[in-house]
Amino acid sequence: MFTIHQLRGFVAVAEEGHFGRAAQRLSMTQPPLSRQIQQLEKELRVTLIDRSGRTVRLTPAGRAFLRDARRLLNDAENATQSVRRVTDGRAGVLSLGFTATSGYGVLGTVLRAAARELPHVEIVLSELVTRDQIDRITAGTLDAGLVRPPTPPAVESRLVRSEALMAALPVDHPLAVQDEIALSALHGADVVGYSPLEARYFYDLVVGVLGAADVRPTHVQHAHQVHTVLALVEAGMGIALVPETAARLRFEGLVFRRVRTPVAEPVELHVAWRADNDNPALRTFLDLTLAENVRYG
Repeated sequence: MFTIHQLRGFVAVAEEGHFGRAAQRLSMTQPPLSRQIQQLEKELRVTLIDRSGRTVRLTPAGRAFLRDARRLLNDAENATQSVRRVTDGRAGVLSLGFTATSGYGVLGTVLRAAARELPHVEIVLSELVTRDQIDRITAGTLDAGLVRPPTPPAVESRLVRSEALMAALPVDHPLAVQDEIALSALHGADVVGYSPLEARYFYDLVVGVLGAADVRPTHVQHAHQVHTVLALVEAGMGIALVPETAARLRFEGLVFRRVRTPVAEPVELHVAWRADNDNPALRTFLDLTLAENVRYG
């Protein structure tokens, strides 16, 4: 079977039209180059170069093989570059989970940055609640996830965005005329809350924020997805506290007002992964996601 070195030698001779110039181009002497071409012809069982004249001329078989030789060299170079990109984490496949609300802000920024900086990394997306993302990251079927804290010890995580809490209200609610709402205004109000199981993070966050302010609302419904919570508010079931990015969801019958809280941006979103994950693309993705020049909207 012929070798890449033989193909390079043949292409160089064909393009230079001279063994001496081809040898110089390949940084070698002419005798070993001539032997390479002879070995190639022996492997192929054809004559590629007509040596009867004073100049190098390709035979019909040589002219036909030149096209294939160039293609094979190009394929070999592409394969070399591809495997190097995979090893360097600049190519490959990365599976990424995300929560519903992260899809309206952080996710888009991450994907645009990845498309720009890591064009050879294919990102496979899965919309999942945090609990399911953590289960899959732990099991090794998900490389990384945009999740709500906290994460278990086996899973690493870093903060990528923090944001304010907003009050979602029906447009005709008395509080809708205010630009900013005090937590005390929710005392005794009907509030649509979060499921303590499927939406544990937001349940704990809202209960904690209200409890610290000694505010005791009336919880009328619980849901585990923000868009469901907003639908219940639009239906007139009550008020809801939602992350700032939820305001990007277009509900015709709702308005969003900032809520004064002790911590200006109490809602956190983290990127999470398993520390022993050996996917090279994961490290480059994390470096990109956590880079200071990536701004999340």
